[in-house]
Amino acid sequence: MRQCSSCDYIQFFLKPQHLSPKAPGFIRKGTETKDSSVCHLKTREPLLAGTPQMTQKESKTGTCPRPLGARLRRRPPLPNSSPRVRTPAAGGRLAESACAGLLSLPGSSRGPQARGTMAFIRKKQREQQLQLYSKERFSLLLLNLEEYYFEQHTANHIFCEGRQNERKTRGSLKICSKSVIFEPDETFQPIVKIPLRDCIKIEKQGDNGANSLFAKTRQGRISLVFSQVYFIKEHNIVAPYKIERGKMQYVFELDIAGKVEDVVETLLQLHRASCLDKLGDQTAMITAILQSRLARTSFDKNRFQSLSEIFKMECKAEMVTPLVTNPGHVCITDTNLYFQPLNGYPKPVVQITLQDVRRIYKRRHGLMPLGLEVFCTEDDLCSDIYLKFYESQDRDELYFYIATYLDEETEADRGQVIRHSHIAKNHITEHTAESYMLQWQRGHISNYQYLLHLNNLADRSCNDLSQYPVFPWIINDYFSAELDLSNPETFRDLSKPIGALNKERLERLLIRYQEMPEPKFMYGSHYSSPGYVLFYLVRIAPEHMLCLQNGRFDHADRMFNSIAETWKNCLDGATDFKELIPEFYGDDFSFLVNNLKLDLGKRQGGKMVDDVQLPPWASGPKDFLQKSKEALESNYVSEHLHEWIDLIFGYKQKGNEAIGAHNIFHPLTYEGGVDLNSIADPDEKVAMLTQILEFGQTPKQLFVIPHPRRITTKVKSLPRPSSQSASLADSPVSPGEESFEDLTEESRTLAWNNITKLKLHESYKIHKEAITGIAVSFNGSSVFTTSQGSSRDVKTERLYFEDVFKRIQNTPKKYIIFKYGFIILFSFTRR
Repeated sequence: MRQCSSCDYIQFFLKPQHLSPKAPGFIRKGTETKDSSVCHLKTREPLLAGTPQMTQKESKTGTCPRPLGARLRRRPPLPNSSPRVRTPAAGGRLAESACAGLLSLPGSSRGPQARGTMAFIRKKQREQQLQLYSKERFSLLLLNLEEYYFEQHTANHIFCEGRQNERKTRGSLKICSKSVIFEPDETFQPIVKIPLRDCIKIEKQGDNGANSLFAKTRQGRISLVFSQVYFIKEHNIVAPYKIERGKMQYVFELDIAGKVEDVVETLLQLHRASCLDKLGDQTAMITAILQSRLARTSFDKNRFQSLSEIFKMECKAEMVTPLVTNPGHVCITDTNLYFQPLNGYPKPVVQITLQDVRRIYKRRHGLMPLGLEVFCTEDDLCSDIYLKFYESQDRDELYFYIATYLDEETEADRGQVIRHSHIAKNHITEHTAESYMLQWQRGHISNYQYLLHLNNLADRSCNDLSQYPVFPWIINDYFSAELDLSNPETFRDLSKPIGALNKERLERLLIRYQEMPEPKFMYGSHYSSPGYVLFYLVRIAPEHMLCLQNGRFDHADRMFNSIAETWKNCLDGATDFKELIPEFYGDDFSFLVNNLKLDLGKRQGGKMVDDVQLPPWASGPKDFLQKSKEALESNYVSEHLHEWIDLIFGYKQKGNEAIGAHNIFHPLTYEGGVDLNSIADPDEKVAMLTQILEFGQTPKQLFVIPHPRRITTKVKSLPRPSSQSASLADSPVSPGEESFEDLTEESRTLAWNNITKLKLHESYKIHKEAITGIAVSFNGSSVFTTSQGSSRDVKTERLYFEDVFKRIQNTPKKYIIFKYGFIILFSFTRR
């Protein structure tokens, strides 16, 4: 195998060219919710004069420190490549509308703004503050990607058993699907990991015919004879694993002797699974063991926060964090969402109060419709919980219960608001790719915010490293002493994918592409993958890299050593086509410095890998990020960013347009590229899923026709507008002022008499149904329309289609005709 819209409320501008993306599915009152991809946001505070007042809730959950779905086989690293991708199998996303939207308040530009600490690293810090890791060094990142952590037992590791100098080390014995892990209580001692496939004999001590008195003293002991062992975190230092080979015997003594037989039986069963020849057979047997354990257990309802809680549903699922999944039971009541891990790690129950939920998204995971992500904040890129279900029906049912709760709460909030103000009804609107595009065009949200919104709508999540948010390389000059943002040569050509920036390399790739049998693809690696994400983040996520790389860091010369070197390799390398991640345009520069003093190896020149080498125009990491942000928000990028969006999220992502743009990746990276459920051979299915997850995944396509460029004359320096200012900017009316005036009868007659003389200026299809209402902004810059089926009122008046002509303030020569879903702009001069 080769590697390798819309809406209850919409803005319209008079002059810029527009597009019409796929219309998304979404939730309305009285309609089914399970085919919608995002639920209504509940308004947490009363809305006054159309301005949202929203409070941010801190997460009350503790989540497992690692992500993704079922586990998979590893492959050796590719030659001359960045760190190898290692990601487990998982579920995905239900077939639904491409512009799956985020529901928020009208005009709100708030959304994921991860300019602080790296998302999943910040999550771990949150857990540390909750003292979830105060004593425990064990992490699910110590497991292989194919592994599940089943149970743990308090035990002693016996040294020099049966001798006068016998001694014991107290700790915890972890039983996992493919290994046995012993974590000593003393942090200076290493964690011991014994792969079950390397075990020669597993038995209960005393079963070998020894005399009864001696055997009695050995009750509660388990003997493991094996040929390989890993030592991890010695002296509690994160470093590459140490490996010892040769025939060895370790003895562990359980505190509860009565559990020894059950533990030995479990280990023997898991050992048989690990030693099966075919990977598909191994996966099937381990999956059967897991499902059997889940079937024998259920959610402990004693964990409910209140006796008055009303149970709604329960099902099996896995909690997803970067590179890890943790199986357990999901339960939802009328007030709370719970997840109870099968192994009780990292805490017995993760609880989310439904009242705190702000956003929910259906996700595809491993190109399958099995994911659900829940956010309790407006401005956090990382969710409070990401769940992967075994059945899409379970995911849809849970989504329905949360959506119903939020819808009911919204109605209650709306009733309270209406009793206290004259605000229009239906103040909650749907944010789709189209609505965000309109906000971006007007300059109400920054380029950074817009890209984060598009990533979110395209199923990119910081919990899934195979679908981590992708950002573009912007700057082309990493060698000058000064960064000149007024010079176009400073910037990368955003109309081309990374692989097409170097003409000579592109010619070689085209020759190979033309000679390649079907299915053809141009690039042997993707622009975003788990390996590339951790390539950038290794200095702050070393344990994730060790997990990905089988306990090792990558070769020192292939590490993220220099910005300039990395950019040059992306331009010239035969297999390097990677883009950037949001952290390059954030505020936290910790991923550029070796604050943890990690030993990342020595380069060929003898220099140790330490901090990332920055370009001459950057005085330090903070200055580098600041200038990178300025470049991203510059006029040049604002004028050309739509071209990159066409490649990654738009019409040049697939088909003939992609071929013409030299933007063709392996078919398995695209949504719908393969139906895993149709593959009968278990080995082939596991290998296919491994390929999908390791190679990286192309974002969900959001636009199918060319994306419009930004109205740069309106672009302002808006790095992070508040919800209030954004709402006022988007509002079609100014408080206390009319936004339009009726034409006189004479003007109407004149207009109708001269309608045949009107010259077509522009025409756009932006509604599926007939227009039912219109409003013009006070300054004449925007037109707001509603379509049939929506119930948006403008200043409590309903505007019908009969109000065909409405003069735009200060622009008497411009008229607008609204008819059956079309907006037509005409140039007309009155006589």
